Amino acid sequence: MRVLKALEISIQTGKPYSAFLSGTKKERPFNILRIALDMERESLYDRINRRVELMMEEGLLKEVKQLQHLKGYTAMKTVGYRELFKVLDGELSLNEGVDLIKRNTRKFARKQLTWFRKEDRYQWFSPKNYTKIIEWLEKECYL
Repeated sequence: MRVLKALEISIQTGKPYSAFLSGTKKERPFNILRIALDMERESLYDRINRRVELMMEEGLLKEVKQLQHLKGYTAMKTVGYRELFKVLDGELSLNEGVDLIKRNTRKFARKQLTWFRKEDRYQWFSPKNYTKIIEWLEKECYL
């Protein structure tokens, strides 16, 4: 994948990919604070399920119908679109498609959490405990 990205950059710019690699890190005049929100899995899954239902109520199926002619593009292969294209093609019922969107979104959330947890640079907080988040930010930013 990296090779393909390097080739794309070289072809589009007409420069070798190595021209974009300086080897030295830029000094930045700010500190990066990384905050991650963590909640019980059951609560997260419930929020995901409710969000998918809300998206459907607000017209996701209509949006996907309008974009059906673009379904071959990579951007159209995201969670939600992919499943509803199958509904429109008659491969799935609407209920099956919505259930798949929920399942695939939960799966994506699990992968994101796994990725973020591998990074030790994040400070984890419960989204309900905003006072601790503010206290930590004030301490880190010397406010």
